Amino acid sequence: MSLGTLRMEWRNLYEEIKMLNWLILLILSAVSYFLMSPSWTLGVILGGLLIIANFGVLQHTIRGAFSADGNMIRGKISIVVKYYFRLLALGVMIYLLITRGWVDAVGLAVGLSTVVLSIVIMGIHLALKTRTGEAT
Repeated sequence: MSLGTLRMEWRNLYEEIKMLNWLILLILSAVSYFLMSPSWTLGVILGGLLIIANFGVLQHTIRGAFSADGNMIRGKISIVVKYYFRLLALGVMIYLLITRGWVDAVGLAVGLSTVVLSIVIMGIHLALKTRTGEAT
């Protein structure tokens, strides 16, 4: 399998995961709106938005670190520094949301699970496709 083919497959998977992220966030938000408190719902929404943005920035960092032919164009230290800076910023935002009492911590955790749920669902979907012979 060529590098170009892998890159195209990842782009397709990434686009599907992005769409799934928004769909899961919409479902979680709608369910929590009708069944939970406003602070819980706000936690789900803000947690989902934070983690989706975090996932997008991570994707941008990784893409920017490599050239079209797969060679690393940025130093490893740059990638690691950006990773920890992003993690620190996310931690500060989560800390402020919880300590100020703006959101319910459990609702925030549910929202932060959006990307994980998307990846798990995508993995199950791909495994089922492979098992049934739909994969090409």
